[in-house]
Amino acid sequence: MKRQTLLKIAAVLSVSAGVFPNAVPGPIRLSTLDPQVKSLLARMTLEEKIGQMTQPDQEYIKDLSDVEKYFIGSVLSGGGSDPKEGNSLQAWTDLYDRVQQRTQNTRLKIPLLYGVDAVHGHNNVAGAVVFPHNIGLGAARSAALVEKVERITAAEVRATGIQWAFAPCVTVPRDERWGRTYEGFSENPQLVQELGKAAVRGFQGSDLFSPLSVVACAKHYVGDGGTVWGSGPQGAGLDQGDARMEEAELRRIHLPGYISAVNAGVGSIMPSFSSWNGVKCSASRRLLTEILKQELGFEGFLISDYNAIDQINPDYKKAIEISINAGMDMAMVPNRYRQFFEALKQLVEEGRVPMARIDDAVTRILRVKFAAGLMDPNRSPLADRSLQKTFGSAEHRLVAREAVRQSLVLLKNRNKVLPLKKTAVRLHVAGKSADDLGNQCGGWTIDWQGKSGAITAGGTTLLAALGKAVSRSTQVTYTKDGTGGAGADAGIAVIGEPPYAEFNGDRADLALPKEDVDTVRNLKAAGIPVVVILFSGRPMIIDKVLDQADAFIAAWLPGTEGEGITDVLFGDYRPTGRLSFSWPRSMAQIPINVGDKKYDPLFRYGYGMSY
Repeated sequence: MKRQTLLKIAAVLSVSAGVFPNAVPGPIRLSTLDPQVKSLLARMTLEEKIGQMTQPDQEYIKDLSDVEKYFIGSVLSGGGSDPKEGNSLQAWTDLYDRVQQRTQNTRLKIPLLYGVDAVHGHNNVAGAVVFPHNIGLGAARSAALVEKVERITAAEVRATGIQWAFAPCVTVPRDERWGRTYEGFSENPQLVQELGKAAVRGFQGSDLFSPLSVVACAKHYVGDGGTVWGSGPQGAGLDQGDARMEEAELRRIHLPGYISAVNAGVGSIMPSFSSWNGVKCSASRRLLTEILKQELGFEGFLISDYNAIDQINPDYKKAIEISINAGMDMAMVPNRYRQFFEALKQLVEEGRVPMARIDDAVTRILRVKFAAGLMDPNRSPLADRSLQKTFGSAEHRLVAREAVRQSLVLLKNRNKVLPLKKTAVRLHVAGKSADDLGNQCGGWTIDWQGKSGAITAGGTTLLAALGKAVSRSTQVTYTKDGTGGAGADAGIAVIGEPPYAEFNGDRADLALPKEDVDTVRNLKAAGIPVVVILFSGRPMIIDKVLDQADAFIAAWLPGTEGEGITDVLFGDYRPTGRLSFSWPRSMAQIPINVGDKKYDPLFRYGYGMSY
């Protein structure tokens, strides 16, 4: 019955929402829209063009009249940039409409693109369905599933009016110490290539013009997963560091995901904070123009990362000159948008940025706006609130539940402890993450860094899911530290990482905290079979608990639908997930990747047991 429901949902979501007047089939070559684009471009002043290239964060807009004054072409909400009224569906939709309405007071009435980090569902909005992070989807290894997940994400994003998602991340993480490891599908570029293309199709649909599609943004171009430890800001960590490698290696490992994204018609690409051989990606003409635009034929636009241009040169005006001339089309300048606008105008007037470069950038931005239907006079750029009826719906949660099931990787199952019996007399649950939705979802959930606790509405923790799954006669007990398990049929320890994002997740040591190790040992001391479930954004060093565990499941960061885990625990769904990252034995092995000359991981890439 559940699978029939899922197939029904997939059938509905695979159909673009009807046939629209003047619809542009996709993926198309965006340059086919150039006749309309050039006609509009010819009517624009320099100020109006620069406005299209300027993206402030709504949180820092001094006065909404600045949208008109600076002809703003795009606005974003960064990780913690929420509506002042809170994180509800209505608050987000009202915020979008407030900002978008101001564009209709400008001479040309060009609507803006509103961008948001919808990296595992519309994760900034309370009550949205939160899917597994990409590392989990990589373990599921299903392009069809990834496409379905992102179609639902697109529908929930559009329910708030927003039309642009800063996703998918097609990075290839090669060092588990990196705090963004979970944003990548795999250490294997071929798997990233396959799933990245599926994600773009999911976000953009078969037709960007559809009101259920969003503009996708492949990120972070390029090599951010290959930086050297200690090359980050102030000589710390990996994030925003330096990828030191020959171009051949960059192309072989880190470029394939962008090739497939471009081939899928991705509308935008975000260059990385990181550097390639000492040169910031946002400053590299070789990467942005010669390879991406000229060689690969990318026809969409480039958007810089959050304040990334600031890192190029201490002289802000010089930094802008370098980046725009390198090929950057739109600048994410959260709080310096006024300064950016004036500086770029001066650079053009001084002849330091050619007018042809400005026209190319604006052409690319307008291509996407035309393709997405924003320029259609028969359509309002304001939110279509009729789309809200499916937001956070049971149907959407069923697909997320299926994604959780498929993402789980069974690493150990001694004496066939799993599947558990729903008719057990008592199951004893332990661990800090068993009843913690924030830990279950990870970073980029409501808050940029995520947060432990009841962070969002509508989700089901694993403990709550267990209570729903067992028979009426079965008792489910819980202690955080794992004590009190004596006499139970089995113990379930739910351990792992607290939420984090980006550089805050860079860690020199991936050992489990003592609290988690003690929890598992306390359960084992009760003399009962122990199942360990690990919530983490990467493989961890698990030597201190693996021997204690009779069964071990890598659950990654599964999101809001804990019932997907209980489906596997009780055998309603046989585990099918396979590791998309090699699992190290110790920190001495890191970095470790499939294909290494000396390759002896604890669990090999592609490993995964079933029942």
